[in-house]
Amino acid sequence: MIDSMKSASIIGSGLVGSLWAIFLAQRGYNVRVYEKRPDMRKQSIGGGRSINLAMSDRGLKALHTVGLEHEIRKLTIPMHGRMIHHLDGRTELQPYGDKGQFINSISRGGLNELLMTKAEESGAVIEFDQPCFGYDFQRKEANLKNGFTQSDLLFGTDGAFSALRSTLEKTDRFNYSQTYLEHGYKELHIPPNADGSFKMEKNALHIWPRKSFMLIALPNLDGSFTVTLFLAFEGEYSFTNLTDKKSVLDFFNQHFPDVVQMMPDLAEDFFTNPTSSLATFRCYPWSLENKVLLIGDAAHGIVPFYGQGMNAGFEDCTILNNMMNEFKDDWQKIIPTFQKTRKPDADAVGELALRNFIEMRDLVADKKFVLRKKIEKLLHERHPDKYLPLYAMVTFSEMPYSKALAIGKAQDAFFEKIGELENIEAQLQTSTGATLIDKWMDDFQRLFQ
Repeated sequence: MIDSMKSASIIGSGLVGSLWAIFLAQRGYNVRVYEKRPDMRKQSIGGGRSINLAMSDRGLKALHTVGLEHEIRKLTIPMHGRMIHHLDGRTELQPYGDKGQFINSISRGGLNELLMTKAEESGAVIEFDQPCFGYDFQRKEANLKNGFTQSDLLFGTDGAFSALRSTLEKTDRFNYSQTYLEHGYKELHIPPNADGSFKMEKNALHIWPRKSFMLIALPNLDGSFTVTLFLAFEGEYSFTNLTDKKSVLDFFNQHFPDVVQMMPDLAEDFFTNPTSSLATFRCYPWSLENKVLLIGDAAHGIVPFYGQGMNAGFEDCTILNNMMNEFKDDWQKIIPTFQKTRKPDADAVGELALRNFIEMRDLVADKKFVLRKKIEKLLHERHPDKYLPLYAMVTFSEMPYSKALAIGKAQDAFFEKIGELENIEAQLQTSTGATLIDKWMDDFQRLFQ
């Protein structure tokens, strides 16, 4: 054993693993992190495999707790809303929340490098080129390339295809599922102008919604945009039918004509970068013998459409840190309490992410959806303590995901009834519009009585 009363091994030095190493090291734990890849700060891992990240309040709170929020904000670009690109070339900005509320575009690689460096500066040791081959039940340690972990605690933060979890799947009464979407994604690129400026609005998340598929773009600090195409693998509009330069350019000219001129390397990027799959991963329990614990994507991998994958993983760290305070580092209490209370929220954020895919690709350009957003804004402005849109609950609050999902479903039912009314917009513009909003607020509150 490592000569420490509080030693911890972490499998995976990705975003959650590196941040969790900082949390533990700052609390005096002897921390060793084992990463299967080489050090990305010294050797390129390869691009085109992950989309940009959207950091929001839950993630920022975790970074604030370890003293990194200010430094990491320097790597971000605020995005105040969705910039919708219609097929006819029109654009419209749909704000995310109240004035001053925004999400933050950040490079996955840049954030990961900073967190690894801060983990080492906090006292953690990261060993690279150390793949994990699973868990050894006799030794009660993880099996690594160069031996076994030796620690009081073992954390699996090695992502959606966790090697540590794959062994736990063989234990009795372990539940596991992975559900793939029929859609995949491909990362593309919009370079900056010659003078380094942005070719589109900088402070927005750009969306080209086209019903069964969509294109999105997030800004980067160098003036470029990371662009991601979400498209079915098979069918009329699918990756299967984009087999050569002509078919790719024809497809983009037909469905995203305003963006083609901004992407001089479109065809090259399309065939160079991989087409990746999208899946939701669920499992339970997340622990073994109150020594091993899965967190982040290893426990609850989700699709990226709510921008909450990283934020949910970072919130795992915040919750565990709070429990260490509450239970005075008694892991016999922390681990079972964490997985029992966190599991419903992990399932909920997975469902929220799937729901938001439909919203982003199908609804954001729909007139009924736009009207609903207008009414929600009026409800929130007149009754800010009583009505909060679902997006704000998920993105700009610390409300448990499961509670936000439940309220969101009630909001859906409520707006289905409102949608049956006639001439809603005209009524809202009359002198009795405010009275109508107040009545709807009363009606909505009755749903919870």
